[in-house]
Amino acid sequence: MSTADWIVLIVTLAGIIAYGLYRSNASKNLDGYFLSDRTMPWYLVLLSIMGTQASAITFLSAPGQAFTDGMRFVQYYFGLPLAMIVICVFFVPIFHKLQVYTAYEYLEQRFDKRTRTFTSLLFLLSRGLSTGISIYAPSIILSSLLGWNIYWTNIFMGGLLIIYTVTGGAKAVAYTQQLQLLIIFTGMFIAAYMMVHLLPEGVGFIDALKVSGKMGRLNVITTGTNGEGFDWTDRYNIWSGLIGGFFLALSYFGADQSQVGRYLTAKSESESKLGLLMNGLVKVPMQFFILLVGVLVFTYYQFNPSPVFFNQAVSGTVADSVAHRKLDEIEVRYQQKAGEQAKMVRAYVDQQTNTQLLDSLSANQRSMEETRTEYKSTLRSAVPAADINDTNYVFLRFVVDHLPKGLVGLLIAVIFLAAWGSIAAALNSLASSTMCDIHQQYARPPDSPLEEYRLSKWYTFAWGIFCIVVAQFANNMGSLIEAVNVLGSLFYGVILGIFLVAFFLKKVGAGPVFWSAIITEAIVILLFWKSKIGFLWLNAIGALVLVLIALMIHATLLFFRRSKA
Repeated sequence: MSTADWIVLIVTLAGIIAYGLYRSNASKNLDGYFLSDRTMPWYLVLLSIMGTQASAITFLSAPGQAFTDGMRFVQYYFGLPLAMIVICVFFVPIFHKLQVYTAYEYLEQRFDKRTRTFTSLLFLLSRGLSTGISIYAPSIILSSLLGWNIYWTNIFMGGLLIIYTVTGGAKAVAYTQQLQLLIIFTGMFIAAYMMVHLLPEGVGFIDALKVSGKMGRLNVITTGTNGEGFDWTDRYNIWSGLIGGFFLALSYFGADQSQVGRYLTAKSESESKLGLLMNGLVKVPMQFFILLVGVLVFTYYQFNPSPVFFNQAVSGTVADSVAHRKLDEIEVRYQQKAGEQAKMVRAYVDQQTNTQLLDSLSANQRSMEETRTEYKSTLRSAVPAADINDTNYVFLRFVVDHLPKGLVGLLIAVIFLAAWGSIAAALNSLASSTMCDIHQQYARPPDSPLEEYRLSKWYTFAWGIFCIVVAQFANNMGSLIEAVNVLGSLFYGVILGIFLVAFFLKKVGAGPVFWSAIITEAIVILLFWKSKIGFLWLNAIGALVLVLIALMIHATLLFFRRSKA
């Protein structure tokens, strides 16, 4: 990067840390540290919810996802608006009425301490692991750009973040997320503008959409069916999005403390509801725009030479001379095809009714993708430990190679800030659940509210260290945005199922729901391990199977009691 880029990056990041420390003036007790004294207006609740969702993985990996697979990932969010309505009707009133610190406090009142502890442990495991992956995402940037060791980069990234998260608590998180999102979307809009601006003369935004559409990248709605019927292994289609996505969003926003903690900071129940409902309206268009950025990157490379492999840090590690020559030969072939593609795409823009030319375009694109696969296979043979999935590097490589000085630093800062917003909220929620759901239940209670406050800071610090450790093992996970959501889907359905029983099956007691949760979690993990079913369906399966088993256990116990009577 240039000197101007470094100045923009350092000033932006230092400003965020300073602002977070400046805004850390909440009460020195659990209410202040974890819930901002319950004083946040709805628009800060909205921005905090969005900032917690929109991690660096969103802005780093989602454009690459659209580059390789098109827009169909947006269907993943189709169930979210409906989930927001359900949460506002059933979840929010109960949480506000009970004045809980965590969502899992309610479960002890409804069931018992055992159920509360088990559910909070599921949350801590899933959120702790996914937050580690979120630290790894921006570390990729520095590691790739500067050739830094990825392990030291993870420590550097996590360490900077811990500074204002430990110091400031929920209030610092909420206010910094407000500023972070402003910078993030400014940067992304500028990047999208520059992608269109850099297209050849005479090719505009509409032309770019027509090209990407003909090349299969505007596949916003897919049915998930093939010649043999519905494909349950298809990850992204309208049905998995509406049904599986609904259950995932219901669990994430209704039972994941990283989100529940955001809207519990609101100064009233209505402010919480308004923030959630606005999130339901904004999230799908926001994700559509981020994926569209990836489609524009794809279109740009239709007119211009594109890298055969986007992660230079890996391709530069090949030491074997024979493998190096073979990789060079494959790249030459790829660039020849890319040159042919650019000529045909320009001709297609000039004469869009040419069906034969369109067929040639599609065939050449498939050939280019096969050549990229050949390059990756050769690279894997030469460097067995290498991460050959370069989806996470597509947008980053475009930014570094083609955007002007200063703007590169801003876009790098965007990805850093997105990471910090989501990770800071996650660390705050991990600490709150550990303090309220575990420590206060099983350890000696602190002597005073101030002592609780100090201990909570130590828990935040400890979770920061844990997540840095997880980040050290997060390589070779492919698309990070998929990895995080797959991980969440292993646990979210079960967590949601426990809350569904708590809200709607008032006669089912603690024993049936606890044992059904353990059985269902085992079933979900077994399905993920042994079947090829799309991960979004695991959320619906986990929730519904848990409810069904809890009812069966409850009915069985009731039958035996009546028999004895």
